[in-house]
Amino acid sequence: MKRHYLLPDISQAGRIGCSLPHLDVPSSELPPEELLRQELGLPEVSEVDLVRYFTALSKLNYGVDTGFYPLGSCTMKYNPKWHEDVAKLPGLTALHPYQSEQSVQGALQLMYRLQEYLAEITGMNATSLVPVAGAHGELAGLLMVKAYHQARGDKARKKILLTDSSHGTNPASAAMCGLETGVVASDARGDLDLKSLESMMNEEVAALTLTMPSTLGLFDPKIAEISQLVHERGGLLGGDGANLNALLGQTKFGELGFDYVQLNLHKTFSTPHGGGGPGSGPVCVKENLIDFLPTPLVTEDNGRYSFMSPPKSIGKMADFYGNFGVMVKAYAYLRSLGPEELKRISEDAVLNANYVKEKLKPHYFLPYDRTCMHEVVFSGKKQKAKGVATVDIAKRLLDYGLHPPTVYFPLIVSEALMTEPTETESKETLDNYIAAMIEIAREAAENPEVLRNAPHNTPVRRLDEARAFRQLDLRWEIDHQKK
Repeated sequence: MKRHYLLPDISQAGRIGCSLPHLDVPSSELPPEELLRQELGLPEVSEVDLVRYFTALSKLNYGVDTGFYPLGSCTMKYNPKWHEDVAKLPGLTALHPYQSEQSVQGALQLMYRLQEYLAEITGMNATSLVPVAGAHGELAGLLMVKAYHQARGDKARKKILLTDSSHGTNPASAAMCGLETGVVASDARGDLDLKSLESMMNEEVAALTLTMPSTLGLFDPKIAEISQLVHERGGLLGGDGANLNALLGQTKFGELGFDYVQLNLHKTFSTPHGGGGPGSGPVCVKENLIDFLPTPLVTEDNGRYSFMSPPKSIGKMADFYGNFGVMVKAYAYLRSLGPEELKRISEDAVLNANYVKEKLKPHYFLPYDRTCMHEVVFSGKKQKAKGVATVDIAKRLLDYGLHPPTVYFPLIVSEALMTEPTETESKETLDNYIAAMIEIAREAAENPEVLRNAPHNTPVRRLDEARAFRQLDLRWEIDHQKK
């Protein structure tokens, strides 16, 4: 940021940054002196300086509305603005969770239909919309797994198997449930190693959790064998559906042998992802887990909609009924697209990812050279040999006005660069990203120092991130003595 817009630097005593109207209510005394905070030291600036300050700040924001956002495994895609308008309709925003069921039949109908749509899309038998985030849906799935085995008297099953390419939330969710974890290795192709699974799949294992497609952007062709092995050994197969964008209209988790799957409405179904919320992580299940779903579910009887609690429910996961506004946007998204257009989403997302893969393959190391799904994972090991780390590549992209891809994940790929272009990006946008990545590869080979000192033209240069984590300083105080 230019120094002109650092308010303390231009503060002058007596300047006022707002114009208040004349008082049109009875005046009242200020609080007692001892209750007033004198140490704030707020800058005193004119209104125009204040406006310029916040306008300059707003220009530093980066989002899908301002540029390409290729974060892998995050599905940072553009979402139609009119879905936001639908969610803001007064008849929806003015609802209150304590209203009677009879007075909110329209909202319940929307929730019921969304439950049914998500069950159909995933090939499951029922859906709970209650979880409010992806990891929250993971937690719901594992709590159901735990309750399912306990209800059968199988109390020895206290372990969840994960893959070495799992999202970090997977082991965290298991720990929240008081379950142990085991890690199944990947094979040379990036798929789950069947021999590793077979050696670990015993009477202590409650479930195997798989991200499908994996965080490597790959679809495991052995999924039928995996499912059969897990079920033969008495376990359940859970799906991390964070990467559903690759499967829409192509295949269904239920048909692949999964017992349950958690979804991210805020990735796949028209709610902007990122910024800390809001989110929604519905969990969809097969027949064997319906009785354990988190409460409440919406049911329909002769055109009347009502809430119900499954007989063996794991209970409430959140206050009331989940993030309703996110559900509205997901419903609008599904209704506006229909089955055929929904299928095109996955087709275009996979096409875009493979286009990026083929264009960048000569310039960056590709650890798994095969058709990818919605995202492609490269490695910066070629550049590392020149003394350029993946973080240097990411920082240099900022100089090109581009948000970097996900870096250093999944952990099984050294110097990982994970790009998910999504279906909403044009060929021209992808070509611009590809050209920047190729130019950066050339710079790494010919002038690596440029990358090691990047970024060069951002308001703030490279930070000491390790120091920032260890010495958090979230407050900026003005040195009045220097003033």
